[in-house]
Amino acid sequence: QLHLTMSEKNELTKSLEMVQKELEEKESEMKREISEYKDRLLQAEKDHQDALTEANRKNEVEIEACQDKVNSLEHFISSQKLEIEHLKSNKEELNNSLKEANQTLGELLKIKVR
Repeated sequence: QLHLTMSEKNELTKSLEMVQKELEEKESEMKREISEYKDRLLQAEKDHQDALTEANRKNEVEIEACQDKVNSLEHFISSQKLEIEHLKSNKEELNNSLKEANQTLGELLKIKVR
């Protein structure tokens, strides 16, 4: 009876050791998988941050180009306004000269008629 009980105990001990070994192997496997997932997550975060940085850089370049274009257009508009003012002034001078010429012509015609 004792011999049988000792034999059962040994079998149970072996079985327990096998189960413990399997659990340790599974734990080791899970730790390895967790480590891989962490590495992949870190890489994904790095890739995402790199993509954001690149997108921000491109946006800044585009914003700068747009600002340059706006500045150029503002300068062009300003020069066009000056040109318009200059043309208005010239028109006014020409109108005044035309009035004077018409007056002079009218006076000359009066003198000629007499």
